[in-house]
Amino acid sequence: MDQVPARPLLNNEDLRHVALWAADCAERALPVFEARAPGDSRPREAIAAARAFAGSGVRTANLRKLAWAALAAAREVGDEAAAAAARSASTAAGSAYTHPLETAHQVNHIVGPAAYSVQAISRGAADEAGTREAEIRWAIDHASPAVREVVRRLPARAPGKGASSVLFHRIDAALRS
Repeated sequence: MDQVPARPLLNNEDLRHVALWAADCAERALPVFEARAPGDSRPREAIAAARAFAGSGVRTANLRKLAWAALAAAREVGDEAAAAAARSASTAAGSAYTHPLETAHQVNHIVGPAAYSVQAISRGAADEAGTREAEIRWAIDHASPAVREVVRRLPARAPGKGASSVLFHRIDAALRS
């Protein structure tokens, strides 16, 4: 009897859903970066590339190039909140390249855009804790059922000890619930 091939852990359609959510998360933080570096379009271009991938499913060399460029912008901007916003954009574009490997590390690629966006928006806010909670809630509420299903297929992150690791874990756990 022929066996039906198992569904791959992640397919292109899954990554398109992830990229769309990632772009939405990153776009929320973009004003933080642009306020600090108004002439630097690299994060905006990375978000646009993530959206283009979400629409077409085509991964290009330019998509990868724009993800790296946004990461360079994060290193160069000289402000923690703005750097987090640029990392959100970089990881949004890079989410198209999430590997179909059954490792908790791959979850970082999926929740990274949301986590970095939360960091960017909440850093320096008048009510930092309240803003952080509101942004976490926004990210979770705006994750589609398809994104949640992708996260559930991968091993969960361990909580970790640093603030960033705790944030990644919280978003991961909330997407699984």
